[in-house]
Amino acid sequence: TVGLTRSLARELGADNIRVNTLTPGWIMTDKQLDRWVDEAGERAMDENQCLPGRIVGSDVANLALFLAADDSRMCSSQFFTVDAGWS
Repeated sequence: TVGLTRSLARELGADNIRVNTLTPGWIMTDKQLDRWVDEAGERAMDENQCLPGRIVGSDVANLALFLAADDSRMCSSQFFTVDAGWS
């Protein structure tokens, strides 16, 4: 992923095309909550995340929208992780 992101960013940058990697953490969807998140999972998130709370789809979507917008026009060849600072 690192090599592909960096090489595509270098190759396509001259055409003003930005290439970045967005890696989501464990997103709390209804399916996740119904099937896999139990007391141990909740405890693990509380212990391992730097930020309190749970990751939801809009956390990742908002970063994707930022990267697609002109506000991030000089961001390329970067790696963004939305995981509440999981350590």
